[in-house]
Amino acid sequence: MSRRMAELAPQQAGYLGIESVRRADGFGITVSYWSSLDAVARWKQQAEHLVAQAQGKAKWYVDYAVRVARVERSYGKPKADRAVV
Repeated sequence: MSRRMAELAPQQAGYLGIESVRRADGFGITVSYWSSLDAVARWKQQAEHLVAQAQGKAKWYVDYAVRVARVERSYGKPKADRAVV
């Protein structure tokens, strides 16, 4: 399902990028970037994403947290083989 969401998100208006990492024990984090709060709201209500959210709550996640935040600045030295969001 996470692969499908990673394929679907870029098709949505306002999508800017995604980063995801998961440990061997299953703990992970995924951050998606959007151009506006309206774009975030549309993604939250996208039909396939609604199904994924429901399945996640029912099947996969004991707990989870959603944070909506604004990135004011981002900088660093990315690895040559990693795309910058």
